[in-house]
Amino acid sequence: MKTADALRTKIVLLGLRNSGKSSLMNNLFEKDVSIVSDIPGTTTDPVARAMELDDLGPVSVIDTAGLDDEGEIGKERIRKTVERIENADIHVLVTRIDKEPVESELSIVESILKKNSIIIIALTFADKTANNLKLEWAKKIPYCSINNLSKDGIEGFKKILISFKEKISFEMPPLDGVVKEGDLLLMVTPIDASAPKGRLIMPQVETIRDCLDKNCGALVIKENEVKYFYDTLKIKPALVITDSQVFHKVAADIPPTQPLTSFSILFARKKGDISEFVKGIIALKEYSGRRKESHNAAYPKSAPARVLILEACSHHRKEEDIGTVKIPALFRKLIDENAEFDFSKELPNKENISKYLAVIHCGACMITRTTMVSRLEKIKETGLAITNYGLFLAWANNLLPRALEPFAEIYSQWKDFEFL
Repeated sequence: MKTADALRTKIVLLGLRNSGKSSLMNNLFEKDVSIVSDIPGTTTDPVARAMELDDLGPVSVIDTAGLDDEGEIGKERIRKTVERIENADIHVLVTRIDKEPVESELSIVESILKKNSIIIIALTFADKTANNLKLEWAKKIPYCSINNLSKDGIEGFKKILISFKEKISFEMPPLDGVVKEGDLLLMVTPIDASAPKGRLIMPQVETIRDCLDKNCGALVIKENEVKYFYDTLKIKPALVITDSQVFHKVAADIPPTQPLTSFSILFARKKGDISEFVKGIIALKEYSGRRKESHNAAYPKSAPARVLILEACSHHRKEEDIGTVKIPALFRKLIDENAEFDFSKELPNKENISKYLAVIHCGACMITRTTMVSRLEKIKETGLAITNYGLFLAWANNLLPRALEPFAEIYSQWKDFEFL
């Protein structure tokens, strides 16, 4: 099975039109993966391709539209380029060595450096006479010279990319700090209409692999087999991990003392900031309390809650889809019967997001931690509550703080919240 895109280091090529980005990408892959033309604006939507880059491991290289694209369509292309820049692990500014640096190049590099993000300057058209201003500017940052026609400098460029291995923040495996060697894990993976045909979903696959990497044992079963297998096991599991959608059934079939969590909660910790997701649940509970008080004559009724369901990937929605059906139904039952929901795969801008009470995010298995953290930071700036599917479903099934118990630090924080 190939490495999931969410686990690949993201290398984004950015720069002005006709700076040599597409040629550089083709030389990296040693084949034509991007269209090369002298006509400005040939690259429209970002083009992503996967490869293995020596010690850096699996990477995804993204060729983007020019920072100086023009017109209304150009503005949209630049917006997409900026999105890729924000979610990159390594930024590569591709710029001609024979031209002075322009304002858009100077400002984008400055903004990346302010975030302490990794950036390389690739000076293309190295067969031309170097512009002194460009060269002096580039020398302040890791840089290399590249002739895309002769391919001179490509190997040196790869070495610079690989040298950043120790500076890249790789995602923690899902079971880090949760299990120890020799533990037995019981994993509950429903096979229903929402399950992908012929395969498991990414969180299940990653968790099973991490279980093997940690020299643990795994028993993988469906939700209707939990009681039978649990009761017949001579060695009880160190941890039961379930799909969040069957939390209630699994909890009913095992002892209340059995450690239990979900794949989605594991990924809340792996991909983002689980502490923020827990705070989001508390904010929703407090809001629920205020709503109940508002039904008394002494309190005026407040407007219905508006909630954003934010996902990270495209998938065919079934009748009982977790994001568009199950979570809204539970929210209306437990918090606000008149709540209104919007559904998106992209985070709205600050102006549009201010209308929401809260954001409920999917497990984020198809995006990188860098992307998820970027989303979290933007949401935190607005002051909105945010949680994820797994935490919300655990709370809705009265399984908090139990589902947090395997994570000592978060469980301790929960106790401090004096919640439940």
